[in-house]
Amino acid sequence: MQTSQNRRKATGGHGLYHQPAQDIDPYYSPNFQIVENNVSPDIGSQEANFSFQAYNEQYYTLESAPPVSGFGLYDSPSAVSVASNRSPFSTQGSHSYVSDAQHSSDNFYGSPISGSSVANGGNDMWDKLRELENSLLGPESDISDSCNCCLNSGSHQFTSTGQWDVNQMIEMIPRLNLKEVLIVCAQAIAEADMPKAAGLMELLERMVSVSGDPIQRMGAYLLEGLRARLESSGSIIYRKLKCKEPTSSELMSYMHILYQICPYWKFAYQSANVIIEEAIKYESRIHIIDFQIAQGSQWVTLIQALAGRAGGPPLIRITGIDDSQSAHARGGGLSIVGQRLAKLAESCGVPFEFHSAAMCGSEVKRENLGLRPGEAIAVNFPYVLHHMPDESVSTDNHRDRLLRLVKSLSPKVVTLVEQESNTNTSPFYQRFIETVDYYTAMFESIDVARPRDDKQRISAEQHCVARDIVNMVACEGMERVERHELWGKWRSRFRMAGFQQFPLSSAVTDAVRDLLKDYSEKYRIEERDGALYLGWMNRAMATSSAWW
Repeated sequence: MQTSQNRRKATGGHGLYHQPAQDIDPYYSPNFQIVENNVSPDIGSQEANFSFQAYNEQYYTLESAPPVSGFGLYDSPSAVSVASNRSPFSTQGSHSYVSDAQHSSDNFYGSPISGSSVANGGNDMWDKLRELENSLLGPESDISDSCNCCLNSGSHQFTSTGQWDVNQMIEMIPRLNLKEVLIVCAQAIAEADMPKAAGLMELLERMVSVSGDPIQRMGAYLLEGLRARLESSGSIIYRKLKCKEPTSSELMSYMHILYQICPYWKFAYQSANVIIEEAIKYESRIHIIDFQIAQGSQWVTLIQALAGRAGGPPLIRITGIDDSQSAHARGGGLSIVGQRLAKLAESCGVPFEFHSAAMCGSEVKRENLGLRPGEAIAVNFPYVLHHMPDESVSTDNHRDRLLRLVKSLSPKVVTLVEQESNTNTSPFYQRFIETVDYYTAMFESIDVARPRDDKQRISAEQHCVARDIVNMVACEGMERVERHELWGKWRSRFRMAGFQQFPLSSAVTDAVRDLLKDYSEKYRIEERDGALYLGWMNRAMATSSAWW
C-alpha cells in the first residue's frame, strides 16, 4: 500500500474545532476533461498531450488498479461534465429541517486551520471583501451591463463587452486573496450582478491552476462551476458540457490513486467492518446489504476475519446495490463482484452467496433485497445516503423512505459513513461558502501525499473530486446530487425512522487509529456524541456511526 510522504503515528488526543453551523444544508468517480489553458503569470503553462496506457485486464480493484502512466494536462479548466451522480467518497415521509436553531447542539462543523474561515461572515471578513470589490471595480463599475455566455468547440468562453486592462489585473494578483475573490464572485452571481461576475471571472482565470497549490486547484474547479451555473442549469448542463469518457481501466486507476493517498475510504471500510463483525459475532447466517458495493473491496477483510471464527465461519450472503457508473469503472456488471468475492470466500473456507441489485439506491424496494427468514441482517451506507433526494427535492423523499425500509428489516446493525458538510438545502451563496471551506481542507489533505506536479494526482482530482464541486456549485433541483448533511441531521433522520444508536466499542477507534499510521499526522480522530469523526487538522471531514 502506498503511504503519504509524512508517515507518522496519528493521535486521537487533538480535538476537532467545531462551531454552530449556519442554516445551510449541501459522486463516485466522475469524468472530467480540461480543455483550456490560462494560468497565473508565475505558473508555467503546460499544454502537452499524454497518451493513456492500455491494460489487458478488464477488472481492477481499488487495491490492485495500476496507475495510469500518462494524462492529458491543461491548466484552468473550461469544460466539464457534471452528469455523474457519484461522490469522490462514494462509488454512488420526513420532517423538513427548516431551522438549524432547533438542532444547534447537533450541527457543528470545523474550519481548516490553514486558512481564514469563510463561513462565519464576521465583520472583518466582509469589510475585506468590500474593500476588495472597490479595488477591483471602483465605486461604480465601468464594465458594461451586458454580457454574453457561449459554448465554442466544447469549451466555455465567458465574454463581456467591457474588458479590464490585462496588465492592471496581473498587477493586482499578488495583493489578492484567491479565496476571497472566489467568494465575491459567487456573491455577484447570487445577486445577478453579471458585469461584476464577468470581471471577477477574468481575474480568477489568471489566479487558478489545476497544477498549483491546494487553493489554486480548488479554485480552478470552483471557477468552472460558476461558469457552468451562468451558462445553464440542470439537464442543460449535462447536454452541453462535453468531455471524454475515460476507459474503465483509466477510471479505476484514478480511484485507486485517491484510495491509496487519502484515508477517507479506508476510514469508511475499516470502521464499518469492525462494527459489523462485533454485531454479528454470534450469528451463523449473515446477510449484508451494501447500498454501494462498488468493487466489493470492503468485504475482503471481513470475509477473511470471519474465516477464523471459533467454531467455524458463518454463512455469508451479500446483496450488492450499485448503478451504471460503478459498472463502467469496473468494466462490467455486479456479477464480476460476486465472482471475485465467491472465489475469495472459497479460498478461505467460508460459505458464501452473492445477490445483485443493479439499480440506484433510491430505487430499492423490499422485494429487491432477496430476504430470507433466519438471517442476521447488516446494512451498509458508505458515503451514499447524501445522494438520495430528500423532502426538499421530491415528495417521494427517498432519503427517509430508505431509512424506514431498512428499519422494517429489523437489522442487527446499520453502518453510516458520510462527509461532514452542510450543503443540502442551502441556497447557492451559502452552499458555495461551505464548499470552499470543506474542499480547502480536502485539497490540502491530498496535497501532502503527492508532489505538487504529480500528473496522476492531478488527473485523480479532475476525475474524482472536481465534478463533485461543479455539481454542488452549478446544479439545482434533481440535477444536484451532492447533498451532504451534518452528523446531527443524520442522527435526527435515523431517530425519526425509529433507530437507536449502536454503541461504538474502543476497537473501532483503535482500528481507525492504526490505519492512520500510514498517513499524515495532520489527520485527527475523535469520538463524540456516539460517532467517530475523521478530521484534517481542525476540520471535521467525515463521520462513522452505527444504528439498530
